[in-house]
Amino acid sequence: MRNSICILAAVALAAAACAPKQQNCPAPRPVVPGTELAPRADLGQKGFGMPRTDSTGKPIERPQRPRNITPEVRTVHLNDLSMSDPYILADEATQTYYLTSSGGMMYKSKDLAMWEGPYNVIDIKGLWLEKAGFAAAAEIHKIGDYYYYFGTWSDHSDIIEYVPRRYNVPHNQTYILRADNPEGPYTSFAIEPGYDYEPREWDCIDGTYYEENGHKYMVFVHEWTQIIDGTMDYIELSDDLTHTISEWPVTMFRASEAAYCGEMIGMGEATFGMKMPGWVTDGPQMFRTQTGKLGMLWATWGQERYLQGICYSESGTIAGPWVQEPEPFLANNSGHGMLFRTFDGKLLYSVHHSEGNGGRKPQLWEVDDSGDKLVLGQRYNP
Repeated sequence: MRNSICILAAVALAAAACAPKQQNCPAPRPVVPGTELAPRADLGQKGFGMPRTDSTGKPIERPQRPRNITPEVRTVHLNDLSMSDPYILADEATQTYYLTSSGGMMYKSKDLAMWEGPYNVIDIKGLWLEKAGFAAAAEIHKIGDYYYYFGTWSDHSDIIEYVPRRYNVPHNQTYILRADNPEGPYTSFAIEPGYDYEPREWDCIDGTYYEENGHKYMVFVHEWTQIIDGTMDYIELSDDLTHTISEWPVTMFRASEAAYCGEMIGMGEATFGMKMPGWVTDGPQMFRTQTGKLGMLWATWGQERYLQGICYSESGTIAGPWVQEPEPFLANNSGHGMLFRTFDGKLLYSVHHSEGNGGRKPQLWEVDDSGDKLVLGQRYNP
């Protein structure tokens, strides 16, 4: 008994020694951005986030749109839209399709052909997200009585890690907003304003929602730009989605486990104007086929540049193990695809596609999920 008391006393003294009021416990040192970054890309080199060039290799300057200014609302055909990472919510309550993407704006449609927008539907005033700017890979999920907006924000003024000869890693997080109806406004409801659902020291993007056996999860990307071989991970959410309850994320697979996933430098790809080696994970979406088979759509880079990968869980649960298909689900510089079902029951797949270094445009494809595996059908032209 005496030894137990002594041990407890020692622990208490040690904790008191590092209490915030003590001056001998230094605060964490801020991360200082480094200058020894990855080599610069060659002029005219292909890659994500690279400046577009003309036929001579000269960069084409893009007009800068003022921040916090919503473009004029108009109605356009799907084929005339330009965007990355299209996601469509088919909302039964309103019999309306809602389209989100990277950029954070929303379009709406009754027939999948003509789309009205863009609308700004989020309110992030006062959060660090506001300084970060637009949301990437935005998704909207109807869960219970609310609509939830999953978006990724990146604050490049807040560096979480400096990796020499590689990258200044920014604060990248998928954050969740909530609204009473699909058109917003979506506002913060987290346990604390600006809460990091994933580990702050991780570069995390493209979070999506998945529910299994009463448990709610965020499945997300741990970026290859930080860890070289990107991973897909999940973390459990509280029932009200205000915070995470997992002690730590669980890694589902690495990008290099897929035979079709290529190494970026070896394929001549650059990223953000730099030559960074590595293997990419992007854009997860969980699904079940009509036979109950659990799978995941995800995106990466390969021989036909951007592509859509697919894998399946051998256990039928999120715990896996996850086994990659031998071939891409869709290649040809297309990817970050998301499934949704139309109001008449047709399963469709939204994806972005680009020609060369041209802009990304949304496409729709038919999908058959009647068996154990998804089968890609024909282009769907509404």
